[in-house]
Amino acid sequence: MYIVVDFDGTCVTHEYPVVGREIGAAEVLRALVGAGHRLILFTMRSDNPKNGQLYLTDAVNWFREHSIPLYGIQTNPTQRQWTTSPKAYGELYIDDAALGCPLVYPEDGSRPHVDWKEVKSLLGDLLIA
Repeated sequence: MYIVVDFDGTCVTHEYPVVGREIGAAEVLRALVGAGHRLILFTMRSDNPKNGQLYLTDAVNWFREHSIPLYGIQTNPTQRQWTTSPKAYGELYIDDAALGCPLVYPEDGSRPHVDWKEVKSLLGDLLIA
């Protein structure tokens, strides 16, 4: 299965432009890859080498640092065979802005982020190789 994953508020807390705190995503994402699924990072982050802003690279490095291989970055590599759409094709999207995605609402009033304990429960058999 192709699984498209957002970054800020989904894999880490909202602290853009810096990379936020890990919120339980790494364990679940590694399990998904281990079960044979392909992860595609689909984020609003982008790089601007002219001014040294490498925000997308920071997100990609987070995946590397957590030993989570990405199948695609901002696109599904196979979709160019059948579409020119800029939307990354996936069969499942995990995003803090998605309707129905379970969220944690921090007591300090900061922005909500994905509740990975609940996501893990919802994924069930998808985590089994």
